[in-house]
Amino acid sequence: MKRIRKFLFRFFALAMLAMLVAGSVLGGFGYKMYHDALAEQHLDEKVAEIQADPDYTTLAEIPAIYLEAVVAVEDHRFEHHFGIDLIAIGRAAWSNLTSWSLREGGSTITQQLAKNLYFTQEKSFIRKIAEMFMAFHLENTYTKDEILELYVNSIYFGDGYYCIYDASQGYFGKAPIDMTDYECTLLAGIPNAPSIYSLTANPELAEHRQEYVVQKMIQYGYISESEAQTILQEQS
Repeated sequence: MKRIRKFLFRFFALAMLAMLVAGSVLGGFGYKMYHDALAEQHLDEKVAEIQADPDYTTLAEIPAIYLEAVVAVEDHRFEHHFGIDLIAIGRAAWSNLTSWSLREGGSTITQQLAKNLYFTQEKSFIRKIAEMFMAFHLENTYTKDEILELYVNSIYFGDGYYCIYDASQGYFGKAPIDMTDYECTLLAGIPNAPSIYSLTANPELAEHRQEYVVQKMIQYGYISESEAQTILQEQS
């Protein structure tokens, strides 16, 4: 029994050491990717480019229910984390380990913004770590409102629409501020998978996604059950 315990202790000690070494190596490569991205173009320059777009839309020009829907479905702890959500990352890591894949990322709104600004959609541990470093940088530089505003002006909604203004005009023929509650909750669900949920490709799937968005809004206290029913019945 002593030999078995000794063997198990050594095995787990070596496994932990290997994980620490691997984590350090990946962290180093991730930091380099983050550092190289900033060296190519500073963050303030990237942000200025987005804000200079004539279609850039401020939070004051966007219905509150749209913003609530986005936070509810994408990152409900947005106001409380520091760029990464450790709970979501832990859940995603467990799911990925048990499925031997990188299907889930646990990305916050800040991480998604970091990816949209600097990185590709390629799924890799190194890119994910670089994204985390960039998320910390964003959180240390901008307010939550500024991050959310940049996010909705840089996400893809399918059909060639790369910001909320283009999406609201393209799908509904109106400015974001004029969207109905139904349109807001419908639009909020698309960026999760634009090729699947775009309104021209799969309107029925987009509506199913909208129902999920509304359920998340109920779950996190943004709307009541009766308000949800009213929203979903607007189009009928």
